Amino acid sequence: MTEQNLVEGAKAITNRIKMRLLEKDMTQVELASLINEKPVQLNRAIHADMSPKSVKIRQKVYRVLDINN
Repeated sequence: MTEQNLVEGAKAITNRIKMRLLEKDMTQVELASLINEKPVQLNRAIHADMSPKSVKIRQKVYRVLDINN
């Protein structure tokens, strides 16, 4: 996978999550509280950080926002 593909994939993840937040009229802070994570950690996960913690947070986000990954 090229660097450009990685960047595009990261943007797609970010956009998908942000769109679902808008659709559900929910803020990132509200989502962080709902999944028992800190807002800063959630923000990193939303912006496609690849640490194991961020991957786990994204899985929670996908469940709560009903996103099929």
